[in-house]
Amino acid sequence: MKINQLELSEFRNYETLSVQFNEAINILYGDNAQGKTNVLEAIYLCGTTKSHKGSKDKEMIRLSSEESHIRMQIEKAGIPHRIDMHLRKNKAKGVAIDGVPIKRSSELLGLLHIVFFSPEDLSMIKNGPGERRRFIDLELCQLDLSYLHHLSNYNKAVNQRNNLLKQIGFHKDLRDTVEVWDMQLVEHGAVVIDTRKRFVDELNELLPQIHAKLSGGKEELFARYEPNVSKEEFGQKLALNFDRDLALKVTGNGPHRDDISFYVGDKNLKLFGSQGQQRTAALSLKLAEIELVRKKIKESPILLLDDVLSELDRNRQTYLLQSITDLQTIITCTGLEEFVDSERKRHKIFHVTDGVLSET
Repeated sequence: MKINQLELSEFRNYETLSVQFNEAINILYGDNAQGKTNVLEAIYLCGTTKSHKGSKDKEMIRLSSEESHIRMQIEKAGIPHRIDMHLRKNKAKGVAIDGVPIKRSSELLGLLHIVFFSPEDLSMIKNGPGERRRFIDLELCQLDLSYLHHLSNYNKAVNQRNNLLKQIGFHKDLRDTVEVWDMQLVEHGAVVIDTRKRFVDELNELLPQIHAKLSGGKEELFARYEPNVSKEEFGQKLALNFDRDLALKVTGNGPHRDDISFYVGDKNLKLFGSQGQQRTAALSLKLAEIELVRKKIKESPILLLDDVLSELDRNRQTYLLQSITDLQTIITCTGLEEFVDSERKRHKIFHVTDGVLSET
């Protein structure tokens, strides 16, 4: 799969933009705050209906406008497709595939598969569990529409139960309705737990070898899924801890509290790993994600690298660039020093200045 062309209108700091990408490496370079990351955000949004930053639609519309348009021409398995997206400040976004409007975002997912890698991802190992859950959820929602369905319904049930816990203090008769949401949590949560476990197991088929190469054969990395509660005990835990949840006005058990830990031998890298080990593990995780997607969909994903190379030493830069030679990649950076001159003939290079792309 590949992106052939991207067109923007009134998106972020772009009044208009039309850019054609090649099927190998595309480099967007320039000073900070010129709009490089905005291009990647538009691509990710058009492929998944969500901003990688978690931004709301109205925040991505150019300040002087009430609406924004994104159009992307892609190819999947040699078949061309067009994705059109219409953002409005006070209405839900509109999305069309090949000119036909879609009603649900799930109809878009799977048409284009994107792996996004930013400097923030390099801190994923040491940061809080929310980032690691977000990583696993973003990938699984693209790979498995059933997971998207169950995760969405699970999150809705958590929100409804939390709202109910707040209301019970004023309306005691609502207490009997909690069981309805507990049943929803257990039903959808069980699928979320099972799917996450399988995903981590599949990552562990790839992580040790990739990390061994990155570490010069000195280390092997593996991930450990740490569910907050087992699916068999989930319903029991909800009932057992109800009084605590009621006092805190929040649901304390469930996959929304899950975590993933990363180990080299018996050493937990979050607790005992050096910064270098943690960053290398994060890079290994992203490379394993790419390989897992290839294995699942029988195609290479689109890789978006947002100013990551400047955060890596020369050896890791080289390994990353050598690992992405056979998939379309769009890279942002402040300069071209990271790229070997002899390899630039395969690259398409754009200079970005205040929302204007100039091919060099």
